[in-house]
Amino acid sequence: MTKIKAVPEDSEAQAEGGSEERTYEELLVNLNPIAQPLASRRLTRKLYKCIKKAVKQKQIRRGVKEVQKFVNKGEKGIMVLAGDTLPIEVYCHLPVMCEDQNLPYVYIPSKTDLGAATGSKRPTCVIMVKPHEDYQEIYDKCLEEVQALPAPL
Repeated sequence: MTKIKAVPEDSEAQAEGGSEERTYEELLVNLNPIAQPLASRRLTRKLYKCIKKAVKQKQIRRGVKEVQKFVNKGEKGIMVLAGDTLPIEVYCHLPVMCEDQNLPYVYIPSKTDLGAATGSKRPTCVIMVKPHEDYQEIYDKCLEEVQALPAPL
């Protein structure tokens, strides 16, 4: 015979509380000190849309190792970094690489949301979105806004 697992009443409350999305301001609390330039709420939403379209066309690079490899090979695109990644040493060399290669990069507040935008349950600390004709219009808007952000000191 199989045993039926009893579901505690508290688990429903935790499931409801855990599914709530945190606001942009709440996400800003966990930012690293190096997270500059930081995308605005509006630009963050545009970047998520662009990432979702790029995933459908398989035009993204995900993760520090993969992104670093393709930046060294000279691949072009927008690099999106999560501002709440700890320890900072995991990816602090990537903005320097971007500046050397003249690649645009931007920080967003949450690695969990960045991973979710790629269709993964796993948080992701860095993504590179490559240009493609199917979503060129939204890519160009994002690129223009990222390049307009003030350069970090």
